[in-house]
Amino acid sequence: MMQLEEALGYRFRNRDLLQRALTHPSMGKKDNQRLEFLGDAVLQYLMSDKLFREYPEDREGSLTHLRALLVCEAALSQVARGLGVGEALIMDKGEALTGGREKPSVLCDAMEAILAAVYLDGGMEAARGVMDRCWPGPEDVQRPTQDSKGALQELLQRGGGEPPEYRITGQSGPAHAPRFQATVYRGGEALATGEGHTKKHAEQEAALRALEKLGGPV
Repeated sequence: MMQLEEALGYRFRNRDLLQRALTHPSMGKKDNQRLEFLGDAVLQYLMSDKLFREYPEDREGSLTHLRALLVCEAALSQVARGLGVGEALIMDKGEALTGGREKPSVLCDAMEAILAAVYLDGGMEAARGVMDRCWPGPEDVQRPTQDSKGALQELLQRGGGEPPEYRITGQSGPAHAPRFQATVYRGGEALATGEGHTKKHAEQEAALRALEKLGGPV
């Protein structure tokens, strides 16, 4: 557990909280599920606050998309793998033998539980510090296969349709904090436009707006 504390950059006063956060449900009643429930709420609040402050020009839809990306199973399991959470999990042999330490869902739940444990041990600012130190930026999340761009491509290509095409159609803001505008096209027809702090984010936003317009999965 000491290695995990070093990776988190946080030293627990009550290590029982960390042990509980690392205890998989396969071990019985004293598992991490209650902490997982709390950690989900803590992460949603902290990430909402962070994005609200860091992206003052983004509208609600853009912020919601960013938050969903940064609190999804893919992001949480990525954080957990980077911290070595899987090796520290307490689980029965059967779960471990079936790859439990590498399952994204297990790592995601454990990461939420760990954040809750930090919050209970040191307060909201301690949890914020862990999130700030350990979470990737939006452009660094290893996205699941079915992100907005993937979903739009699947929707448009059903029945042999053409794939979407993305073009960067605008740029504003200072050099150190640019904002890009991307437009997604189908067969030369503009479907939707999105904005973001990176070209990839702008394209994701354009795809999300197109999905909303076309009634596809968001």
